Amino acid sequence: MTASDTTGGAPTDGTRDELARARTRTGRSIRDLTHAFVGREHPVEVIEEIGRRLDDAVATLGTGTPRSRDPHSFGDHRRAAYPEGPFECTADDRPISGAASPLGLDPDLRRVGDTIEARVTLRAAHEGAPGRSHGGVVAALFDDIFGFVLGVVGETAFTGRLTVTYRAGTPLHQPLVCRVWPLSREGRKLLMAGTLHTDDDAQTLLAEADATFIIVDADQLIADAGRQNAPAPHLDATR
Repeated sequence: MTASDTTGGAPTDGTRDELARARTRTGRSIRDLTHAFVGREHPVEVIEEIGRRLDDAVATLGTGTPRSRDPHSFGDHRRAAYPEGPFECTADDRPISGAASPLGLDPDLRRVGDTIEARVTLRAAHEGAPGRSHGGVVAALFDDIFGFVLGVVGETAFTGRLTVTYRAGTPLHQPLVCRVWPLSREGRKLLMAGTLHTDDDAQTLLAEADATFIIVDADQLIADAGRQNAPAPHLDATR
């Protein structure tokens, strides 16, 4: 979501790019703060002082105008056609891939034929077992990167089923590469697969994933999302 994707007090014209850049910088700072907090030891008084500063920041942010996503931006994003080679996620607040998201993993994205590649290094706050990523972080990475395959096949869809098979512990602070690709379409079902490897000469297989996405009508999705309190589209994975 960029500044142009919001309503209700969002800036217009020349200030939008400036706001987007500011949100990207601050989103990265929040991510860095999270990893520094988890990954470093400090005295109690330092932690308490940081907590007080963050309380002030939360109070300041809480006075802002509520942001709401333009439904058209979601439909357009899901139908985006990603070019061959490197590309950027255009939904700035998208968890995992969004440049402004406090939950982002900062992946470098690339399309190679029908395959989407995401190079990423997991950090301190992603830890599950000591020295290894939490399995849920790996699953979230797969789920998010599968979403970019929709730009390869030209469909709008949601996750219906995601299965991850963990082959080895996923290390922290080491370059990784996640690759995902489409397999086939069965009615409204879009089947995909993917792998996660170490991004080195060994190319150690860390995890494999299979996904079923359920194709929906983009125009109907936008119309439903635009209605206040509209129910979510029915995602029937049995069809």
